[in-house]
Amino acid sequence: MAPNPQCAALAAAKEKKGWSYSQIAQQLGKPEQHVIDICTGAVTPTTDEFNALARVLGITSPPPHDAAHTTKAA
Repeated sequence: MAPNPQCAALAAAKEKKGWSYSQIAQQLGKPEQHVIDICTGAVTPTTDEFNALARVLGITSPPPHDAAHTTKAA
């Protein structure tokens, strides 16, 4: 079983949609492992990846400014 997301909003949105990491990855057109790595904080997403993830999960509020929500340049 895949680990829970590092971000509480991401975890809540994933749970609300009832989606697996595989389903999220399919929506993003990214490999499942990459989505897991982003969600669990193993890798830092680009701003585009972060925004795409929020979009497919229906997250509309801006992220907090902390280490769990940093992005890297594309």
